[in-house]
Amino acid sequence: MNKVLLIIQREYITRVRKKSFIIMIFVVPLLILAMGAAIVLIGKNSNKLSSLQIVNVIDNSKLFEGKLHDTTNIKFVKGDQDLNKAKATSKNDENISTLYIPTDYMKKGGVQLFSKKKPALQLSEEVEKQMNDIAINNSMLEHHIDPALVNTIKNTNISINAVEITSTGDKDANIGPNIAVAIACSIFIYISLLIYGGQVMRGVIEEKTSRIIEVVISSVKPFQLMLGKIIGVGLVGLTQFSAWIILSVISSKIAGQAFNSPASPMSGILQTLQTIPFGYILSCFLFYFLSGYLLYSALFAAVGSAVDSETETQQFMFPITLPLLFTYMLAVSVLFRAPDSPLAVWLSIIPFTAPVAMMVRLPFDPPGWQLALSMAMMVIGFLFTTYVAARIYRVGILMYGKKASFKELGKWFFYKE
Repeated sequence: MNKVLLIIQREYITRVRKKSFIIMIFVVPLLILAMGAAIVLIGKNSNKLSSLQIVNVIDNSKLFEGKLHDTTNIKFVKGDQDLNKAKATSKNDENISTLYIPTDYMKKGGVQLFSKKKPALQLSEEVEKQMNDIAINNSMLEHHIDPALVNTIKNTNISINAVEITSTGDKDANIGPNIAVAIACSIFIYISLLIYGGQVMRGVIEEKTSRIIEVVISSVKPFQLMLGKIIGVGLVGLTQFSAWIILSVISSKIAGQAFNSPASPMSGILQTLQTIPFGYILSCFLFYFLSGYLLYSALFAAVGSAVDSETETQQFMFPITLPLLFTYMLAVSVLFRAPDSPLAVWLSIIPFTAPVAMMVRLPFDPPGWQLALSMAMMVIGFLFTTYVAARIYRVGILMYGKKASFKELGKWFFYKE
């Protein structure tokens, strides 16, 4: 055990003393704050990002003439020239487009928008929306239906406030913030497992290629070396996350005081975020980070021991990270929409997918037995993968000049001591 502790100490101290580690502790929270401020600023001024687009309208149907209204970035101009001349004008100026509306405009592909380069999605969508609204109004007038009355009825807006019934009383369900927290947690887990697991793999490869491993292995068993490297790098990750969390809390307090005005929209956002049980989510995040890291880093260590350079790791890395990538893609597209579906439940129990899937489900209060089962399976999965990885590691760490394959790894697993 003393040898393992020495390896842990070496792995931890050599990494936390690096200037890059210290700099990133302070830089990452600042970058996140700066990114958030930039997104808000860009969102407020999004209309100013694109230049004014002039649309030359040639309407042979005479049904849309004078009815297309200008927007912030689009100006409609009545075309008094033929189509070929209008297209020539658009070809010479990328800020001028030509909208051609034939008599049979309802025909598929009948309406055409010509421009020098591919038009922005905002332009084509705005033109389609306005033309559809005009066509609908024309149809209603033909059938003696008042469009103004219909539009008034269509503008009816009913807002639903989701309320959760709990043992302590009713409380706001906060669906929007829960979804945001769920996706953020899945992203952090996915990225952190790849980053810190990759550090273990690169550390093993460096020591193997420099032949330092031959000296180290004469004093400790391969399993002790692998376990020490995994735990040491894991503690580095915990240290980094802890520092980021503390700095994020401090910055959020400062932001809360800066936007303390009730009239500020940011104040409402901060008040909503305070209703989310961050303590519960944070504790589960740390567990799934640790257990997921231990599970995947053991496999990464085995891969590092089986190759002689980082370029040779690709054939092994993709099958290992595929379950994590698959769950991450589902998390940001499907799972947060149905957090209690059978797919979400099973993915949150299987050890290779649970770190991402369960973090998506946590803000939606999954049943306690499912959380307990998921955690138990994570522990079992870590013990199993560590056992498998250790048997491959003990052989591969001293194997040089031979490209390993999955068949070769299987042979290493069954080698006797």
